[in-house]
Amino acid sequence: MKIAVISDIHDNLANLEKFLSWAKAAKIDELVCAGDVANKETLEFMATGFSRRVHLVRGNMEIYDEAEVKKYPNIDYLGRFGIFEAKGKRAGVCHEPFFIKEVFKKNPGSDIVFYGHTHKPWLEKVDGITAVNPGTLGGVFQKATFAVWDNESGELELKLLEEM
Repeated sequence: MKIAVISDIHDNLANLEKFLSWAKAAKIDELVCAGDVANKETLEFMATGFSRRVHLVRGNMEIYDEAEVKKYPNIDYLGRFGIFEAKGKRAGVCHEPFFIKEVFKKNPGSDIVFYGHTHKPWLEKVDGITAVNPGTLGGVFQKATFAVWDNESGELELKLLEEM
């Protein structure tokens, strides 16, 4: 199963539209958004532009009301942090990296967590846990990036949006 991981959109609809077009062509099965979507228009654009399951956590810059999320049946809203399952594999997601250990207290047995906030693509081990930051889809302070995780093979790939 191919899962795309994005974070820190910050209302950049042009980049989101380009990403969603790529995701459709690449036959992405599910989407993880590690927060900082920002406003309700961007939330709607993401939810309606990607018709499959979206696992979403709240970032520190959200200005949409959490009630807005309930309008979209394809969004699996996890609050500040949480876990999700895709084809029998469990993974964690949070926005700020200081939640990584909290995610795994609630999710023993999984060994990967996705996070955002720093806008820097990053892969590291934290107490034996693979922590993956896809960077910023919005292109804020860094080039626009996202990640793709094949949860069956375990393969992780970082992609530059400008190359799509």
